[in-house]
Amino acid sequence: MTPINLDSSGSKSADLVTAGRITAVYGVRGWVKVHSYTEPMDNILQFPEWWLQGDDGWEPLQIDGGRRHGKGLIAHIKDVDDRDRAAHYCQRDIAIRSDAMPPLAEGEYYWHQLEGLRVVSEFEGRSYDFGRVERLMETGANDVLVVRGKEGESERLIPYLPGEYITDIDLDSGVITVVWDPEF
Repeated sequence: MTPINLDSSGSKSADLVTAGRITAVYGVRGWVKVHSYTEPMDNILQFPEWWLQGDDGWEPLQIDGGRRHGKGLIAHIKDVDDRDRAAHYCQRDIAIRSDAMPPLAEGEYYWHQLEGLRVVSEFEGRSYDFGRVERLMETGANDVLVVRGKEGESERLIPYLPGEYITDIDLDSGVITVVWDPEF
């Protein structure tokens, strides 16, 4: 979920955030299956405009219908009413404008805000630079920061538990401070 800078004319200004992916066609009337990265998954259907990753960058896409279907989602692409045209949109990432995302309470963060931040551990009176947040993952019990250090170093998996292992997140300086043993 890396933010991309782009406005409707293609110039850099508005942030886009990857929020899902069109995976396959559904039926014969222009519907597609959608894998959503939002929580809950059907939140992606609430955004009025999607941006779809294409060969030449991001292009706007409108849907005119969508719903849960089984364990996933399906959506209808506006003005696309046959399976062959819908197939053109498959296996492509969906992004939304970050300014369309609802604001969060203080101390809450979207994953894309944490990706790329430097992670510093304050452990037993010493400071350690662990590298940067490569991504986050869900484990069921709690989310986990996947931190990648210098080349040749193994990645660290740090539980995202504010107040326990995560002691500070400073978006302005781009640093997450953790209490984590450097031997892990």
